[in-house]
Amino acid sequence: MTIVEELLRNRILITGVAGWTLAQVLKTIIFALINKRLDLRRLTGDGGMPSSHSATVTSLAVMTGLLYGFDSVYFAIAAILAIIVMHDAMGVRLETGKQAQVINEMFELLDRLTVEDLSMDVKLKEFVGHTPMQVVAGCVLGIIVAFCSYNFF
Repeated sequence: MTIVEELLRNRILITGVAGWTLAQVLKTIIFALINKRLDLRRLTGDGGMPSSHSATVTSLAVMTGLLYGFDSVYFAIAAILAIIVMHDAMGVRLETGKQAQVINEMFELLDRLTVEDLSMDVKLKEFVGHTPMQVVAGCVLGIIVAFCSYNFF
């Protein structure tokens, strides 16, 4: 069996990728509905509703538990990883996004107030973290994806 065939048979990997993909598609649709414009960059972007980070690691952990048991060392590793990723998404990464927004606003204000061109070449990314609700939504989506993957495939 080739490496590609092995990867395509890895139900845990496929479930994690499916969780991420579904979250990114939903994120793009929700963004378009709220902002009344389609932004295809949301398909690969960070931040937003639901959290693709949470959907990915939750689907990975739940599928691991379903296949190997929720008392297995594999599930323990996946669950701890999921907790760390989700905590980081709504902690450090959320604060980073808030700081980027403030810095971008400061540069815009300074640029308007001075004669010199102070504008940055590239704005800092503001969509990098998640609110607790976005993380919970991603987590729920990940659970649903894992159970669907386990039962239907």
